[in-house]
Amino acid sequence: MDDAAGVLARADFFDICDDEERRMLGFAGDRQRFAAGEVIYKAGDTPMGAYVLVHGTVEARHEGDEASAPYTLSEPGSVISPTAMIISKPRPVTFSALTDCELLFVPRSAFLKLARQDPDLAQRAADRIQQDLGRYMHALEPLRQRMKGV
Repeated sequence: MDDAAGVLARADFFDICDDEERRMLGFAGDRQRFAAGEVIYKAGDTPMGAYVLVHGTVEARHEGDEASAPYTLSEPGSVISPTAMIISKPRPVTFSALTDCELLFVPRSAFLKLARQDPDLAQRAADRIQQDLGRYMHALEPLRQRMKGV
């Protein structure tokens, strides 16, 4: 199951795709290796797609106004910047390899091509991102309440 489509089958965001779509995205994807300490992409960059962790540990560090304690991703199938599959926008997070890592890069252009061919996939992607943003905003609510009380 180490082929690219198998990697995508383990990746949360790509469960919106059927097997054939994952196969096509896997074919368009690019396996990349990063040595411990190497930057995958830095805050302010606009990723050209999403990365799926095959193995290793990645550190995420928010920069600027959103700065917070870094967190790590080590679960195979973890997706770095799933919103980059649809939105071309700079990210406020720097992702670096904490250990030697292998990632599968899935280009936005390949995903958008599939989404244009299958409007249902486009809708599933929009719904997923909306759900993810809703969970993120819900998680921030206690912080917002504390800041109001300050």
